[in-house]
Amino acid sequence: MDSDNYSLVDFIEYNDPDIFKKAHFFYEYAEDYIAKKYFTYFRTLLTSCNPEVTILDRYTGKKKKMIMLASNNYLGLSSHPEVIKAGQEALGQYGPGLGGSPLLCGYSALHRELEEKLAAYKSCEDAMVFPTGFSTNIGVITALLRKDDVVISDRFNHASIIDGALFSGAQFRSFGHNNTNKLESILKNTRDKGKLVVVEGVYSMDGDLSLLDKIKNLTDVYNARLMVDEAHATGILGKRGRGTIEYFDLEGKIDIVMGTFSKTLGAMGGFICSTKEVINYLRFYSRSYFFSASLSPVIAACVSKAIDILEKEPQLRENLWKNINYMKENLTSLGFNIGQSHSAIIPIHVGEEITLRKMATEIHEKEIFLNSVFYPAVPQGQARIRLSLMSTLTKSCLDKALDVLEEVGKKHHII
Repeated sequence: MDSDNYSLVDFIEYNDPDIFKKAHFFYEYAEDYIAKKYFTYFRTLLTSCNPEVTILDRYTGKKKKMIMLASNNYLGLSSHPEVIKAGQEALGQYGPGLGGSPLLCGYSALHRELEEKLAAYKSCEDAMVFPTGFSTNIGVITALLRKDDVVISDRFNHASIIDGALFSGAQFRSFGHNNTNKLESILKNTRDKGKLVVVEGVYSMDGDLSLLDKIKNLTDVYNARLMVDEAHATGILGKRGRGTIEYFDLEGKIDIVMGTFSKTLGAMGGFICSTKEVINYLRFYSRSYFFSASLSPVIAACVSKAIDILEKEPQLRENLWKNINYMKENLTSLGFNIGQSHSAIIPIHVGEEITLRKMATEIHEKEIFLNSVFYPAVPQGQARIRLSLMSTLTKSCLDKALDVLEEVGKKHHII
């Protein structure tokens, strides 16, 4: 099979009475893809996600040092000494897990301490934590909505939001990215329905912001509830780094605030902040919460300490923004199309998938660790390189990456 003639979507749409047949053909596709050295996924890390990492290279079988520009560990907190120490102490006290759901035996003092910190950090009455960000969005949306309700989603929302909306059984409506006119039209046509509007504060593929002030005004006018996913905004945006909601001066005014621990907070898991009544309800009706083993107490301790560090070390965020602005200015100066990014996520628009495949291979060989994103994760013809910057990256790391991007970009006529 010639993988150049196919994309991932071809295997999503493949139908056959033998449900394993698609796996057979996809295996052939992947084998050819790997043979052409296009495969820059599942790179095996041998170190933590610091500015420079070591991987075990699948093509050479040898260790390879690379500059990391693909991790969502935005402030470098996953390797912060105080975070590691907090995790070690929790491991000694509780072990790696508690062997049950939060509702039964999986709820510790560390979990409650973390929830209280999150609620205060997000200016809400209460909070609850989930094992993953994906299960957070699914659990909240499916618990709150019924078949006669309507869930209204920005078209660029994360897959977990889309899946939660579909799994809920509610009527699903979407509007073009940040198209507030279309959103208002949907709200007008669903006046008599229970409504939940869901948006992201920062969108993960473009790094741009939700038009949150305008969307909040519309939900107020049309009596809809608003849920904001702050996964990529927490710790980064706003004067104190409390997210898009702080950036738009809307703290304490959003119905449901969602976030994750797997980005700025350097661990894994998710959380929801809302009123005491809503959180209490979700504890009993969110299936992905009470039918899952609880978040590891080790993770709870690490995240709790990470929040403390966010508050006392603003220089981490300040340095991140220096790196963001430096890269945006230089990429734009070189002639790259980086869209409207206003976050630590910077896309470099390439266009055709086959061009990006070749570029990704060459960038990898030149020891720069970047992510490449294709259809169906992004619209067809909008393939891109996705940079995720960290505050701990040095200028020399950024300059080396810029040199490589300039060389490869010119070779493939992107600039």
